Amino acid sequence: MPSKYRNFRNNVPWLILFLEAVFIVLFFFSTGDASISNISYPVFQDVNHMVIFGFGFFLTFLKRYGFSSTGFNLLIIVLGVQCSVLIEDLLAFLFQSENEDGLKRITKATMSMTAVAISTGAVLGKTNPMQLILMTVVEIIVFRMSRWINNMFLQVPDNVSLMHVHLFGAYFSLAVSSRFSEPSPSSKKNASTSKSDLFSMLGTLFLWVFWPSFNSVLAADSKMKAIYNTYFALAVSAVTAFMLSVLTTKDGKFRMTHIHSAVLAGGITVGYTAHNIEYPWIAMILGLLSSVIAVLGSYCLERCLNPALKIHDTSGVHFTFGLPAVLGALAQVVLLVIQNWTNSPRLGYLVMIPLGAFCLTISVALIAGFITGLILNLKVFKTVPVLKYFEDQFYWEFPHLAVGF
Repeated sequence: MPSKYRNFRNNVPWLILFLEAVFIVLFFFSTGDASISNISYPVFQDVNHMVIFGFGFFLTFLKRYGFSSTGFNLLIIVLGVQCSVLIEDLLAFLFQSENEDGLKRITKATMSMTAVAISTGAVLGKTNPMQLILMTVVEIIVFRMSRWINNMFLQVPDNVSLMHVHLFGAYFSLAVSSRFSEPSPSSKKNASTSKSDLFSMLGTLFLWVFWPSFNSVLAADSKMKAIYNTYFALAVSAVTAFMLSVLTTKDGKFRMTHIHSAVLAGGITVGYTAHNIEYPWIAMILGLLSSVIAVLGSYCLERCLNPALKIHDTSGVHFTFGLPAVLGALAQVVLLVIQNWTNSPRLGYLVMIPLGAFCLTISVALIAGFITGLILNLKVFKTVPVLKYFEDQFYWEFPHLAVGF
């Protein structure tokens, strides 16, 4: 433990200091106007609460990893937001486009960090802080490049391209996780307690409450419609999660893991289309289907697909975020066909745009995630030994603990 701790102390602080120094120097040349904005501060605050409070507590379900789940989440979010804002400035400079106002830049950067927060869930407890920081920087750069391609070449609107954040984060993290050793099935640390589940459910409630703001913040002309549809999709997915939890457990009781993973599915699925769904019953159907996919997907993936592919998904990001995002992308195509059925000459072209954006996003996420996983497992990054997975005490002080942990 002491030798590992010295290595941790000698590397991580200097990496953080180096990155922060680079950010400060680059912000010196930044030209964004922070004085005016077409986004209100309360809406930005909702998004910020989601990413900091929501995901911070959402990932606290491991009984011995609560400090790291919340602490490391804050660290990578604040570093990643700065990096994301600078990437936006760089793209604006390279393509001579007009800089957005300050609050909009930081709001989009915070929304982009949702991808990293999701990705952290798949490798939770298996990565050290240096690996997390490097994964954050790489992922936020690659995700922004993916969005830029979608915006420039496929003409996908900004508010829609940012909804790919769930899809990208889920599949990027699964590819990264495939490069890490699986924990022992008999490990007692890879488990939750009633207290850790309660804290995790608190994070879920934060995310649920603020999700309408997330889906509507960039919807310029249809903000109210996006809020309305997102709320009903979330409501139905929550109700369906409770129903399926009772039906799928042997003793006929509610299971917290089902509620934890499925109540958010409706908000993820409807994100692509919340701004243009005309009738709430459509959003409600999407909410129901997304919750079914999340609950049933947890059984199929954990028992069949993940063991076959040797992927250990610590917090179940695949069925919590990945599958509902895939359903949302497919629903976007179906609704587009229905709405433009009479415009047959352009229908094929209109359908290919969302399909192309979906395929591009998931392909870039998998390829970049696989390469990132290989890099993070190089010896220089001191990969956490399997016996030390899911262990807070490896990084945090616990002066009140006299013996054991």
